[in-house]
Amino acid sequence: MSPRSILLWAVVALLGAVAWGVLALARGEKISAVWLVVAALGSYAIAYRFYSRFIARRVLAPDDRRATPAERLEDGVDFHPTDKRVLLGHHFAAIAGAGPLVGPVLAAQMGYLPGTLWIVAGVIFAGAVQDMVVLFLSMRRDGKSLGQMARDEIGRAGGAAALIAVFAIMIILLGVLALVVVNALAHSPWGTFSVAMTIPIALFMGFWMHRIRPGRVVETSFIGVALLLLAIAGGSWVQNSSLASTFTLSPTTLVFCLVGYGFVASVLPVWMLLAPRDYLSTFMKIGTIALLAVGVVVAAPVLRADAVSDFATSGAGPVFAGSLFPFLFITIACGALSGFHALVSSGTTPKLIEKESQVRLIGYGAMLMESFVAIMALIAAATLEPGLYYAMNAPAGLLGTTAESAAHAVAGLGFTITPDQLTQAAKAVEEQSLIARSGGAPTLAVGMSEIFSGVFGGTAMKAFWYHFAIMFEALFILTTVDAGTRVGRFMLQDMLGNVWKPVGRVNWKPGIWLCSALVVAAWGYFLYTGATDPLGGINQLFPLFGIANQLLAAIALAVCTTVLVKSGKLRWAWVTGVPLAWVVAITFTAGWQKIFSDDPRVGFFAQRAKYADGIDAGQVLAPAKTLDDMHTVVTNSTVDGVLIALFLLLVAVVLVNAAVVCARAVRAPGASPTTEAPYVESRIDVPEQAGEELVGVRS
Repeated sequence: MSPRSILLWAVVALLGAVAWGVLALARGEKISAVWLVVAALGSYAIAYRFYSRFIARRVLAPDDRRATPAERLEDGVDFHPTDKRVLLGHHFAAIAGAGPLVGPVLAAQMGYLPGTLWIVAGVIFAGAVQDMVVLFLSMRRDGKSLGQMARDEIGRAGGAAALIAVFAIMIILLGVLALVVVNALAHSPWGTFSVAMTIPIALFMGFWMHRIRPGRVVETSFIGVALLLLAIAGGSWVQNSSLASTFTLSPTTLVFCLVGYGFVASVLPVWMLLAPRDYLSTFMKIGTIALLAVGVVVAAPVLRADAVSDFATSGAGPVFAGSLFPFLFITIACGALSGFHALVSSGTTPKLIEKESQVRLIGYGAMLMESFVAIMALIAAATLEPGLYYAMNAPAGLLGTTAESAAHAVAGLGFTITPDQLTQAAKAVEEQSLIARSGGAPTLAVGMSEIFSGVFGGTAMKAFWYHFAIMFEALFILTTVDAGTRVGRFMLQDMLGNVWKPVGRVNWKPGIWLCSALVVAAWGYFLYTGATDPLGGINQLFPLFGIANQLLAAIALAVCTTVLVKSGKLRWAWVTGVPLAWVVAITFTAGWQKIFSDDPRVGFFAQRAKYADGIDAGQVLAPAKTLDDMHTVVTNSTVDGVLIALFLLLVAVVLVNAAVVCARAVRAPGASPTTEAPYVESRIDVPEQAGEELVGVRS
């Protein structure tokens, strides 16, 4: 490193250290959210420059002379060498769903400091590591899915358990993400129009880059962004025009639209719709988050939430029950560590990457970008008045239905807000009420509107920024649904290919159509039932979302660690082994409490017993409204408890099988070869880009 470079990184480290010092030591006083932004950005910069480079050089050793699956298996549908800028946008858009927006908002009940520490440390040492290593391993194995890699590398028992667990969990995750999109777009003509317009814009970009003006990424980007801005502005106009009724769709209609779109996006060539749409969405996502960061720096709002709240230790929070460990780390997944990312890193992305050295930028870099999204979401929640935060996120059964009852309930939690303040807050964003708007998304929208209006437009613009944020969240999440459906198709093809070989061929059209239809039918069924029944369908499985997602991360890290050991890299196995141990401790502790806790707010079977006793006594307990609802809650609690026990058992089988394979590999090196594809010389010449290091080490 040159003296200038050393000085630059010393300044970055010093700024980050000072910011962390302020966050850690400030007590009993309000501090600016700017310190949180500086601490996060400084940590990300150092992590990418040094730690990701260490992993690339010492652990993975990518080789740009080696042909990637995108080059060797190019078919114009799933395998296609893609410009790294477009692929970075696709990968980021595919992994960045509801998690980094909603999880930090909900976790703010425990204070801003625990969530900040987990988001930043978690992404540097766990989340970005998982994404990068899984992407590299899948790329070296012809783009195999996570479940198939587990079967090939760990063995039949662990592999079968992984295949079942991964696919079942993935359907739950897709159903939950799709439900968030439906809830965000229902009866919102602005959001529906703007999101719908991204489809024809993406198709235009795909044909422009692939057929009309091949390789003109910058040119296409300018055109696409201009059209996207027009679509956003047009959505605002549509909402106040005679066309509003056309784009005001019911939840049921949106379900069918999502299912149809998911199928089409899954079977069309990836260059035609999926990659350009995700790339386009990335401009919207990054642009909005960057604008939010500018707003924080300019307005310098103070963090009104406590650094560490009383709910962190009591476990009796109104937003979600449970102690800081393990439930903070379950609530905040995307942005720190998310198993869903491993599905994308072993799904679409490894089939599109041009050169092995790009794994660092796309795998590690995109995850750092998502982590910053989570930090900004946490800031948006932590800068709200605590009274408003809890009035929006506490359950309806506690708050009641009026501003007076909500204000009284919030006072009982130790915070203050008047009925008039609640009414004015709703009026400012043109909503009838903000009471019990749980789920995190409305709170984030209110927080964003507060920050944006403080810099751009003042109080009169709050309603505009609020509805803009709702549309932004829907667009943010939708990209994970289309990419996730395609990943599910890959996974199902891999699974069925073990039984009947033709289905496993990714270029066999009947297999593509059949598996895509089965995947969208699976999550579409749960989504439709959930959209029509508040206690049914995906709503029934929603409580499994957090733990199931982190169990996926445990499977992914177990596969990574096993492959490193089998490859003769035992000395570097700690890179994935340490985060594996951490996520196993989190998920199994949380799972144990969900099964055996006596607290009905935490334990599934304790909740079942509570509602069963209520039925016997003829009582109706919230959220149930009738005795039939009471029976449904009993059924849901039973199903959730049994499923979480099943998932824990399947993951335990994977872990035990992986441990056996690792021990065998240590005792007899070379006796358990990996399933890495043979070396083929690359014929693609990609010029070295600024800031990108071509490693060029054959392994």
